Amino acid sequence: MHAIRIVDLQKVYGPVRSLDGLDLTVEPGTVFGFLGPNGAGKTTTIRILTGLAHPTGGRAWVMGAEITANGYEVARRIGYLPEEPAFYSWMTPREFLDYVGRVFGLSTSERAGRIQELLELVGLAAVGRRRIGGFSRGMRQRLGLAQALVNRPELLFLDEPVSGLDPVGRKEVLQLIERLRGQCTVFMSTHILADIERVCDTIGIIAQGRLVIQSPREALLARYAIPAFAVEADRGFETSLNAWAEALRRESWVYSVSISGLKAQIIVQEVETAKRELLPSAMQAGLVLTRYEMLRPSLEDVFLRLVGEGDRK
Repeated sequence: MHAIRIVDLQKVYGPVRSLDGLDLTVEPGTVFGFLGPNGAGKTTTIRILTGLAHPTGGRAWVMGAEITANGYEVARRIGYLPEEPAFYSWMTPREFLDYVGRVFGLSTSERAGRIQELLELVGLAAVGRRRIGGFSRGMRQRLGLAQALVNRPELLFLDEPVSGLDPVGRKEVLQLIERLRGQCTVFMSTHILADIERVCDTIGIIAQGRLVIQSPREALLARYAIPAFAVEADRGFETSLNAWAEALRRESWVYSVSISGLKAQIIVQEVETAKRELLPSAMQAGLVLTRYEMLRPSLEDVFLRLVGEGDRK
């Protein structure tokens, strides 16, 4: 059973088509990164999956239950942290989490144990009796994550969970998300590529309301890897580096070699041959290297390429 299954999902707001036939599946136990530019349809998708909005067309299932027919069943099994979580500012974190626990029907003893557990998990145990109105943005975001976990959800939805946070707040929230791996399925929507690359093991990229690609993170990066190597020689080896580069250009497995000072970038046509031959050839040429690296694309490189392709369709 998929944690999430979406088939031809559509959502139209007047003349605006927010979702345009979205198809998506999320496997249980994964930290799924839902990545896309602002306005791509990320929040609309989450609102539909959590029962806060109704689709114009298509179907979707959450933990095996179809959302349009089993709203209560879905709500009972999920947690949701919106981009801007709302609180009663006069409440304390303990009072607020107790209120949420009552909504989910937890007993008094269950609520007491769960509240303490969650406050410790999100690092708010020391301020559990302070008024929420005096909390920083990062503290409110951590409290929002705690409320989303009160019912021990099987599936947790996070909509831009670190948007607007300072570097310290972002680091704290991302560490919390990493700690949830294996405890529940996490569906994290964001436009911040570095966060997805850090915490997510599967990535879905959306643009203009349609899925561009879905893949495990490492497979996605490997698929769009640039077949290139970066080499840097030690000082005094400029002449040897240029001679080596000229010899490489005559090799059938080399596409191109560019030199800039002591640095060389070699784009190859046969990666496995390059792995075997490149470094030994540099040693044979008498080079002393300070850097030798097979270049790896960043998620930003992949994202810009794929979203660009999606825009041209």
